[in-house]
This record gives sequence, C-alpha cells and structure tokens, in this order.
Amino acid sequence: MASLALTTTLSPTLPSLRSHASFPKALLLKPFPVSQTRRNSLKTAALGLGFNKTLISSPKLANLTREFSSPRRGLSVKAAATTGGSSITPAAKEPWQGAAMKPLLASIATGVILWFVPTPAGVTKNAWQLLAIFLATIVGIITQPLPLGAVALLGLGASVLTKTLTFAAAFSAFGDPIPWLIALAFFFARGFIKTGLGNRIAYQFVSLFGSSSLGLGYSLVFSEALLAPAIPSVSARAGGIFLPLVKSLCVACGSNVGDGTEGKLGSWLMLTCFQTSVISSAMFLTAMAANPLSANLTFNTIKQTIGWTDWAKAAIVPGLVSLIVVPLLLYVIYPPEVKSSPDAPKLARERLEKMGPMSNKEIIMAGTLLLTVGLWIFGGVLNVDAVTAAILGLSVLLVTGVITWKECLAESVAWDTLTWFAALISMAGYLNKYGLISWFSQTVVKFVGGLGLSWQLSFGILVLLYFYSHYFFASGAAHIGAMFTAFLSVASALGTPPYFGAMVLAFLSNLMGGLTHYGIGSAPVFYGANYVPLGKWWGYGFVISVVNIIIWLGIGGVWWKFIGLW
Repeated sequence: MASLALTTTLSPTLPSLRSHASFPKALLLKPFPVSQTRRNSLKTAALGLGFNKTLISSPKLANLTREFSSPRRGLSVKAAATTGGSSITPAAKEPWQGAAMKPLLASIATGVILWFVPTPAGVTKNAWQLLAIFLATIVGIITQPLPLGAVALLGLGASVLTKTLTFAAAFSAFGDPIPWLIALAFFFARGFIKTGLGNRIAYQFVSLFGSSSLGLGYSLVFSEALLAPAIPSVSARAGGIFLPLVKSLCVACGSNVGDGTEGKLGSWLMLTCFQTSVISSAMFLTAMAANPLSANLTFNTIKQTIGWTDWAKAAIVPGLVSLIVVPLLLYVIYPPEVKSSPDAPKLARERLEKMGPMSNKEIIMAGTLLLTVGLWIFGGVLNVDAVTAAILGLSVLLVTGVITWKECLAESVAWDTLTWFAALISMAGYLNKYGLISWFSQTVVKFVGGLGLSWQLSFGILVLLYFYSHYFFASGAAHIGAMFTAFLSVASALGTPPYFGAMVLAFLSNLMGGLTHYGIGSAPVFYGANYVPLGKWWGYGFVISVVNIIIWLGIGGVWWKFIGLW
C-alpha cells in the first residue's frame, strides 16, 4: 500500500484547487466508508489537481474521506488511497541538456589564462587575443562540452564580441568553397547508403575474396578503399556500411561478443578494418572530412594548391603498400583463431540475392558517382572545380529523387561539419594574417636550427612531434587546425621543400588517427563493437603507427622523389 500524507486548506471551488500554489500533488487517503456521491466529488477534485486518471478510477481505489470545516475557514481536504502496490511518484526531473560544465570551464579557463598572459615581443595584441580564443575553441572541440559546431560558433562569437575579429572576418570562411564541398559530399554519402549501392559493392568483394579469414579481411579492406574517394566521412563508411557487414560475418563464423569467441575472427577483423580505414582516408583528398582543411591551410601558408589528382598520385604507392602490409602484420601478431571462413562468400551471395538486381536509384547513384568522381579527376582539364562538380552531382540526385532536400536538411552532421570547419579556417587564417604563425615559426626555427641538423633530420623531429601529439586530440580536424600551419611553416623555414612537407603532414593527419579509440571518426565505431580490449587497441595502434611511418616516409619518400615531389 502506498500513501502520501499531506494536508492543506483550500477554497471550496475547483478553480482554486487547481491554482493553489501550496496544494500537494497527492492526497492523503484513509479507509473510511463514504457515499458514491462523495467518492465522485473527491475523484473530480483529484483529477483537477493532475492525478493519474487510471489510478483514481481503479477498482482498487479504497474508501475515501473528506472533512469539511466551516465555509468561512475554507475547505480542508484529507484523503488516503490503497493502490494495491502502486505508488504515486513525482514527475522525473528533466535531464540537463546544456553544456557539460567541466569541459566548458576548462575551455574558458584556457582562453582567459592565455588572454592575460603578457604578449610576447614581436606579437600584436590582436594576434595574441585571437590565439587565446582559438586555443580555447580547440580545447572545447577536444573535450566537447557541446557539439563541435556549437563550440566553434561560441569561438566565433567571442572573437566578434571582444573586437578581435570583425563579423565579416570571423565568418569569411563560410564563403569558402572547401567547407561546402565537404557538406555536399555528406549528402552524396546519404544517397550511397540509402540506395544500398555501398552494401552491394561490399558484398560483391566478400563473395569473391572471402573464403579465408585473410582473404575476407583483404576484401573488406579494398572495398572500403574503393569507396573512400566517394564517401568523405570515414564515420559514414565505417558505421553505415562496413560495421554491419563485419558484425554479420563475425556472427556467421561463430565469433560473438561476450561468450569468449571474440578471438575466432572478430577481434582481428575489427582491428584490421579500423587500422586500414585510416590508411584509405589518407589516400584521397575526399576520403576524410578534414583533408580539404589540410589543403586549404597549405594554400594559405605556402600559396600552393594540393589538387585531387596530386594528392592521389602521391599517396597511391605508400597507401597500397600499407593496405597490404597492415592486415598481414596483424594476422601474424594478433591472429584470428579461425583461419578460413567458408561461410563468408555464401553469406555475401545470399545478401546479394536478397537485394536482387540493381534498382533504378542504384543505377542513377552509380552513374552520378562516376560523373562526379570523373569531374574531380579531370576537372583541371575541363576547368570545373571540385565544388562545382559536387553541386552538379547533387542536382542530379535531387532532380531524380534519389535523395530529397528534406533528407539533406536532416543531415545534421553535414551542417555541423560546415560550421566548425569554416570557423577553424577563419580563425587559423587570421592567426596567419596577424603574423602569429610567422613569429612562432621564427621562434622554433631558432631552437631547432640551433641543433645544427640537416633539414631531413629536423623534419623528422617535427613529424614525430606532430604525429604523437595526437594522443591529446579527439578530432583530426582539431589537430590540423591547431598545428598544421605552424609545423608546415617551421619545416619550410628549416629547408624542407614546402610542397613535400605539406603532403607529408596531410597524410600523417589521417594515419595518426589509428593511435587511439577516439582519434578519428571510425575509431569509436569499430571499438564500440567490443571485440578488442582497450589495452590491445592502444598497444597495436602504436605498433601500426610505427609501421605506417616507416612505409610512408621510407617507401613513400622514394616514390615522392621519383615523381619530383622533392
């Protein structure tokens, strides 16, 4: 029996019962024989006070009592109810939906402390203040007290409020084509996943190459790499296409989470697909959302453009070598218990049979994709830039109904990315214009240059510092925005060929995502499947990072020399 004992004095009219501020939300109900008329009157009063109608009308409702005092003193109501075990509970407190306060305070504290640090010699006041706001924004993007777009917008607002930037300067990058290219590419990803074309391609690869665990791994690796230039979100590729497929294949092979069979296939396959996703992201300009940010910062720093073809040509050789070596290395040091997977091709063929022939929308999506990627590849010859090609492709998809504008509006990640991407470009660009990057470069040049090392060794030191500092970043974009320009400026000042240095830093900005379970968009997707313990995830992440650096700077360095990059 549940009871809440409360007594109050009320006016005998129902409107005042509803509005009386001190009246309780529950009545004290005591067993006492009353007439039906009085019972109904009390039910009416209780309903007026917001009681649950079902509870009040329940046949388990016990005897009710009311006590009337003199009308001059008002109405005093006492009641009790036996609810047969039911309890009347107050409404749950609405959860806090604002910012996470500790990360927010950490972000603000970073900016405030730096703001009041004396401005170093050779740095303007505006540059130092913008640096304070910029680093506070970066801390916010890392700790995420709010979504990335909201954090970036707060940073822009602070820069305008403090007169550090004008409104036009703060929001200047929203007119830059690069952020819009990324947003448009997210819309392409939506169509790719919606039509099922992505799943069809993945299943086709598995049906052809999935008879062994190693073959299955390679089929997934290269199907993901094939889709990489078309889907700029590594999170979309991982979560929308490959994680469902990988989990299905693991279960089909008897490798499940929580029953001790993770090691049969799932542990190796999940880690392999994750580590190779950062490689495929490094191979194409449009394979990761933040890659165009690297290209944009390169142009702002050294006034040289990294085109889609230039990026792909430089990355293709070390990328393919890494895609071959990494799965094989993990197969040796973290092997699956099941070496063959005869059910995988069968499962893939069954899925393909269920899908049936390509739908009209799949055909349109494939044709549009080929058209857009073709324009991205040959746009320089045809005088069609990347964002124009993307707009043309999106127009085809909208007109044919493959995707709708409502779906584009609902693609919140695209608009969020557009916001934070443009904000970082604006602030990083004005740090450069205000002369801060030049001052920082000169300071580091004096230190590293004083070591008397060749540009190769000096660049090697900078590369390692840039790469392994990613342990402190939960976003590749945040890392690029905070450090890319400065490190490229320093490397160039120390004698590193500027274009070569930009390319290397851009590639590493993807590869470093493999260090942790939060360093790139695909990391939480695959780690969240719970097939790999955190310690092994980090341990093998470090091992693979060393291998990737050796491949990309060793074999890649020879290839870049051959094509004249340095």
